[in-house]
Amino acid sequence: MVNPIRSLYSWVLSLANSKNGEKSLAIISFTEAIFFPIPPDILLIPLCLGNRSKIFRFLTICSLLSIMGGAAGYFLGAKIWWNTTNEFSLTAQYFFKYIPGFTESIFYSIKTKYELYDFWIIFTAGFTPIPFKIFTISAGAFNVSFMMFLVASAISRSLRFLIISVLIYKFGKPVKELIDKYFNIVSVIFTILLIGGFLLIKLFAY
Repeated sequence: MVNPIRSLYSWVLSLANSKNGEKSLAIISFTEAIFFPIPPDILLIPLCLGNRSKIFRFLTICSLLSIMGGAAGYFLGAKIWWNTTNEFSLTAQYFFKYIPGFTESIFYSIKTKYELYDFWIIFTAGFTPIPFKIFTISAGAFNVSFMMFLVASAISRSLRFLIISVLIYKFGKPVKELIDKYFNIVSVIFTILLIGGFLLIKLFAY
């Protein structure tokens, strides 16, 4: 699993230098909350470093599209995750087979976490490297309160991207020099955090 994710990570990072970087940020922010395995931070950071005057525009795009993607994931779980006999639909089976982090055991274990922690489990998933998509879809599939889900998602995702953006806005040049100097190390750290998110999901199953 490591090599394909690393390759996809590198591709996302390269989008920062394309003329469609802003559009790519919007698409990745939206789809990451549903199925895409690479978090939008990977593209947000170099975009902000490359154009500090548009940092808060990038922040707004990243936050809003991620929240919208989360809502779309919720309704995917609510409307098409189960078939008419309350078994997994073909869509659900596809996710279990092809989307990293999705397994039936983990999916069902999350139901217990919602019952115990409701708002806070969604907030944690939105703010940390834990794959957000698993929680957006499962929230809909298990009929978690949509308003509670939306509020928790909006706060956690916006806060996460705000912290990143403010740090770059305030310390832009030193941060850029640091990343330029230690780019390979930073890439490894991001990859470790990404893979660590999938490992954290596995811990939720126990």
